[in-house]
Amino acid sequence: MAKKEAPDIVVGRLPLYLRVLNQLLEEGRTTTNSQELGGRLGLSSAQIRKDLSYFGGFGKYGAGYDVAYLREQLRRILNLEQVWPVILVGAGYLGHALANYQRFIENGFEIVAVFDSDPNKIGTQAGIHVVLDVKDLEKVIDEKGVVIAILAVPMQAAQKVADRLVNAGVRAILNYAPVRLNVPDHVKVQDIDPVARLQHMAFYLSDAEVNPEENT
Repeated sequence: MAKKEAPDIVVGRLPLYLRVLNQLLEEGRTTTNSQELGGRLGLSSAQIRKDLSYFGGFGKYGAGYDVAYLREQLRRILNLEQVWPVILVGAGYLGHALANYQRFIENGFEIVAVFDSDPNKIGTQAGIHVVLDVKDLEKVIDEKGVVIAILAVPMQAAQKVADRLVNAGVRAILNYAPVRLNVPDHVKVQDIDPVARLQHMAFYLSDAEVNPEENT
């Protein structure tokens, strides 16, 4: 079955499987099975097998999976056989942290330019990059063949910048701005909102659990 036919929720779990396989290789493991993968991720073995079945057969009945082989197959499915150039828009505190995050390059994504509109930030250092003026956004996207961008700008500026990215040919945006972006259907957006995640978790923290002495 073609990978484009797999549900997005299944595609979203593949990087989790890849992470576990990398861990297994670091541990010196050569084989694994759906039970172990599921146990490490809190998923059922049936779910693991069903997810992988969208992309073909990778294991042998009773023998499990070859860790190195499955890892390489998942990298191929996720289009990670190349290093993707990425631009970062926003050189504030978050932007600086992202510019210095080493795991991007280790996992197939290289930040090739950092942009901002603040004259006080333009020309300063962010990681290994000198922050560029956002007015040069389209020029750099074209020169470096960029199709992936990270957006770390204030929410008021997010949609305007996203429009420019899309018009310049960007097809995937990792969005840290706390706002929903309106983009064409062919553009993939992943939203990262730490506050929303914290609020989600706070729902499960009852007063009795947080302040038990107040309930005695």
